[in-house]
Amino acid sequence: MKIIAVKYTYNPKKSDLLSEHRPAHREFLRSLFETGTLLASGPLGDNEALIIVRAENPSLGIALLDDDPLQQKEVILEREAKVWNPVIGPWAE
Repeated sequence: MKIIAVKYTYNPKKSDLLSEHRPAHREFLRSLFETGTLLASGPLGDNEALIIVRAENPSLGIALLDDDPLQQKEVILEREAKVWNPVIGPWAE
């Protein structure tokens, strides 16, 4: 399993939906954390977020997040995923 960093960019025109569905989004992410799939998540400034997951490749990392309520409500404008190779810290190999 690789560590995949997924960056969400939110649609600024849907900030009302972001606020409305944020609790369901966090509950979805919490469920991934409880299974060990999600390592960490949090906002990046005002209009982005970073989600760190375990997956075989970036495409599968994104696919893990397809059921995110924010994705379902089209609040996310773009999702970008890359393999991340931490060299220092709790996930370093």
